[in-house]
Amino acid sequence: MSGPTVNAPWLLARFAQAAVAAAAVAEVARAVTVRAHALHPLDTTESTSGLVSQVYVNLMIVAAALFLVWFTRSRRIARSLSPSPLPGSAPWAVFSWLVPVINMWVPRGLVLDVLRASGPGAVGWRERVLVNVWWATWIGHALVAAVTGGPGQGTSLALLLVAEGLELAAAALAIAVIQRITARQAAALGSTFPVPGAASLPSLS
Repeated sequence: MSGPTVNAPWLLARFAQAAVAAAAVAEVARAVTVRAHALHPLDTTESTSGLVSQVYVNLMIVAAALFLVWFTRSRRIARSLSPSPLPGSAPWAVFSWLVPVINMWVPRGLVLDVLRASGPGAVGWRERVLVNVWWATWIGHALVAAVTGGPGQGTSLALLLVAEGLELAAAALAIAVIQRITARQAAALGSTFPVPGAASLPSLS
């Protein structure tokens, strides 16, 4: 008796991609609003900047949760596709994203492991570059934000542009990484991209 059909997690991927994009846009809006309040407190009220910041925080939490759900599901599929076990345990694959300092370098390796195990054949140099550039932009944004103390702590337009440019680049590259891993798994599983109006959607489990 054959087991249940396993499909690439396209639905989870789309939710995660949309949430990442929304959080990135909200971060830019937050940075601009908070900086405007710091420079011109009479023109932009504290309640407005606080509301925008709260929206950003909520969207970031949703984006992080959806990304981790997608990543956990993708890793489980990659384990079933790979002839050799993936390094680390399932709990570690989640907690490494949340532990300070460790989350600056361990998750990159986990993503590369999932990418390699998600399909037959070696991973191309373009895919490795994609993951590495994504991670570099993400860490770069975190470092710039740490140095400046956030948009409300300084008035440098140059630093604001650098920080938010890195934020948007990291979000776009994260979306591309999600797309590449999911597509690689879809090809390995023999599934196809879901089209509008399809009779069924890929399984989340």
